[in-house]
Amino acid sequence: MKENHITFPGPFHLETGDILEDIEITYHTLGTLTAGSRVVWICHALTANSDAKDWWPGMVGDDKFFNGQEYFVVCANVIGSCYGSTGPLSVNPRSGRPYFSKFPAVTVRDMVAAHDKLRKHLGIDRIYAVIGSSIGGFQAIEYAMLIPDKTDHLVLIATNCRVTPWGTAFNEAQRMSVFADKTYFADTPEGGLDGMKAARATALLSYRSYDGYNKTQYEEDDDVIFADRAASYERYQGKKLAGRFNAYSYVVMTKAIDSHNTGRFRGGVEKALSSLNVKTLLVGIDSDILFPATELKYMHDNIPDSQYAELSSVFGHDGFLLESEQLSTIMRNFFDDSDSN
Repeated sequence: MKENHITFPGPFHLETGDILEDIEITYHTLGTLTAGSRVVWICHALTANSDAKDWWPGMVGDDKFFNGQEYFVVCANVIGSCYGSTGPLSVNPRSGRPYFSKFPAVTVRDMVAAHDKLRKHLGIDRIYAVIGSSIGGFQAIEYAMLIPDKTDHLVLIATNCRVTPWGTAFNEAQRMSVFADKTYFADTPEGGLDGMKAARATALLSYRSYDGYNKTQYEEDDDVIFADRAASYERYQGKKLAGRFNAYSYVVMTKAIDSHNTGRFRGGVEKALSSLNVKTLLVGIDSDILFPATELKYMHDNIPDSQYAELSSVFGHDGFLLESEQLSTIMRNFFDDSDSN
């Protein structure tokens, strides 16, 4: 995918009433945009980036389901993240220093509003499909709500229509880990990294499943005194994230999750869902404990023109990243069916 950058002059008004000055958006594209292009807009999850081919290699690429020959693919990094779009490590023009812990809280709707500026800049008048998994699904459904007259299809995978107390509890547990690391309050690029490692360990428990951990982290030595393979995996994943992310963005992003409520100022969730006039595919995962399949079924029951399908996976929530063959088949059937009607 090709990396691009665009800066939009401010002020950019956030849903909380705070204001960002100029906002920068980093985005990647695949394929060539023409008057007849089928535009696919992919919304990324928590710590992913705008290079969808990088984090979703089973679905995006020249020989994958979403390829540059059949589609023009766009994926943009959300504000608040740390992969090129305006975020906590950006310089605050008022102080001349990075925002760090002073970066304002952003909501899912703020992220979508920023990306709609990008859509207009690119001259895209119609989107063939808006697609999102996990918190990418939060963005996708908000985007379809924002521009229903310009969206043909909506694909929501392993997500929901409103953050649950279960999800917020996971988020707060992670933030508590970050805040327990006092270096976070020093406002330096390395601030809070040890806390974020611990936070990542908590998050992983919600991303995988009982069977998934037991299958991949099983102690092969029956005589070992202290089990450590799963513990080592947790430490490794925490260190891995600390090498590519920062604690300030992690706090902003998890807080944005807690803003998710499709029904806010729309008369409630069911009324908002019933107003969707977009062909919609809901995909649940049978082992997902973070966004159980019942969440997707609930949305299916309330979105008029929708279909439901389910992935079978031992990998829990992360199944949307790993079960590419199943997911490709489900999407192919959905698009073929909706395009023929």
